[in-house]
Amino acid sequence: MFGKLSRRHFAKLAGLSALGLAAPAVAQNSAAKPATYAPASFPKDFLWGTATSSYQIEGAVNEDGRGPSIWDTFAHAEGNIEDRSNGDVACDHYHRYKDDIGLIRDLGAKAYRFSIAWPRVFPEGTGTPNPKGLDFYDRLVDELLRTGIEPYATLYHWDLPQTLQDRVGGWLSSETSRAFGDYAAHVASRLSDRVRSFFTVNECGRFVSFGYGIGIDAPGLKLPQDRINQARHHVALAHGLAVQAIRAHGRPGTRIGVAENIAACVPAIDTPANVEATAIATREMNAGFLNVIFTGQYTDAFLAYAGANAPKFTAEELKIISTPNDFLGLNIYSPHAYVVASGRPPGFALLPFPSSFPHMSSDWLRIAPETMYWAPRLAAEIWNVDTIYISENGTSSIDKRAGDGQVHDLDRVSFLRNYLTQLQRAIADGVPVKGYFLWSLMDNFEWIYGYEKRFGLYHVDFETQARTPKLSASFYRDVIARNAIGA
Repeated sequence: MFGKLSRRHFAKLAGLSALGLAAPAVAQNSAAKPATYAPASFPKDFLWGTATSSYQIEGAVNEDGRGPSIWDTFAHAEGNIEDRSNGDVACDHYHRYKDDIGLIRDLGAKAYRFSIAWPRVFPEGTGTPNPKGLDFYDRLVDELLRTGIEPYATLYHWDLPQTLQDRVGGWLSSETSRAFGDYAAHVASRLSDRVRSFFTVNECGRFVSFGYGIGIDAPGLKLPQDRINQARHHVALAHGLAVQAIRAHGRPGTRIGVAENIAACVPAIDTPANVEATAIATREMNAGFLNVIFTGQYTDAFLAYAGANAPKFTAEELKIISTPNDFLGLNIYSPHAYVVASGRPPGFALLPFPSSFPHMSSDWLRIAPETMYWAPRLAAEIWNVDTIYISENGTSSIDKRAGDGQVHDLDRVSFLRNYLTQLQRAIADGVPVKGYFLWSLMDNFEWIYGYEKRFGLYHVDFETQARTPKLSASFYRDVIARNAIGA
């Protein structure tokens, strides 16, 4: 059931595409600036980092007052996880965080993107915070800073408190949006003296469509399109409320943005007509989340396409949703579509993927390094964004140990080399990408695939919890040391 899953589901199931409908012209880019450094290298202040998420690595699900999340419930239900595993222990990062920070230090990385478990902080989702809820993240942040690594915290990486799902339907209710704002305020008041950058939510495009639409992610619901669109609107509202809450309760200068698996569109051939068509497609396929965040409105094409399924909203909600951000995080793996210009509305056509299109060990992860060029470039142009982070990029691999005990993941090295080459090309062309967070620091609980899919730079033996650097760790260490891509 999982093997044929494709990231094309994101746009299809979320109803973001406005095929057959007229779309307005795309604004000209004012964010891109000429490169001011040697084109063979990255900018001197470019931020190299790596990333993880709480449920995937922490374990300790019943310690220090943490409440259950929807992923605890979902992973323990029979048939939901391919290898019948769960995140109860995962990488035991809750107890091994100092050693894991040492792994980041050994790479030479200067930033770490991690997520905070909402159920640790508010076990019931709302109400009185757990006194021990942020103690772990206090210790984590202090150790990162002591080691010379800048913390980048994500407030929501899918582990919604189960009580909110039970009581109000989770993201189907604006009560969850308001609860998220309160949670963000509490975290900012405690951590923003040391954490200067916060991502609000991670991959709305995945957790809404998969969790509330096709039911293969937590909470496992299969709802009609109108309720999916409303849930997505509530996530956008939660983001806006969190931005306002952090500005109100955090230290002055705290930076805030969102991390989204953008529906990445790539021109099939780089011609002016195809590039313009791809920009229109990018805006319309992200109309239900990124576009409303950065423009404060749903596009006419999106609303016409959704029809009776369009989300219900107020002008005040749109104002909250579009509270200005300080940066945009893009999770980039594969293209969602290749695009050519069309003489018929909406001015673009999406090409089908041939069956022979190359992919990594995960079938959905199609190999298309040029996505790393076009996704940030078009995002900067469409939404006039002046600071972008690649908040996730990486690949799964089979990652079998060789006779010498090492993992020679040449496929991951090749993947990273080619994607980073295209990222360097984008920056050289003036696209304002300021940093890169490689997914992931170490092998972890990979959601519906359990522990069968490995994305880490470090191999984890889940029986002994031993961490072993892979060949890709050496490659990434070399990139960081050079601030450039070696041969």
